[in-house]
Amino acid sequence: MDDLRVGRGVTIPASELSVRFSRSGGPGGQNVNRRSTRVEVVYDLAGSTALTPEQRRRVKSALRRRIDARGRLRVVSQDERSQAQNRERAMETLRRLVYDSLKPPPPPRVKTKPTRGAREKRLASKKARGKVKLNRARPSEE
Repeated sequence: MDDLRVGRGVTIPASELSVRFSRSGGPGGQNVNRRSTRVEVVYDLAGSTALTPEQRRRVKSALRRRIDARGRLRVVSQDERSQAQNRERAMETLRRLVYDSLKPPPPPRVKTKPTRGAREKRLASKKARGKVKLNRARPSEE
């Protein structure tokens, strides 16, 4: 198995990934009963040397619901009929999860104030709209 290139300067060594195979459930006939096509990839995030402490913190916070108590990230794939396809799919899912969680958070929104011209234009359009509605009303009895 090759190292997993995540991007953003991060490559997870193959030695830090654990891959297990088992039988898939669900429909599929004899193939499901005889072949171990379900793939489970486990990445030990807590003991990883591929990430800096800041990157590890960012991944842990982004994927906190997917990480178990021991600090391991588990990805399972069993949708395809072949073990190789499921392995590729699980590795790609793991790569995408780590890549997306390493994105820096967006900068905080900077509050802006409407310009004087924009305020005047808004008020002028409101007055014009009010006049249109006023002209629609029935004339008074005076």
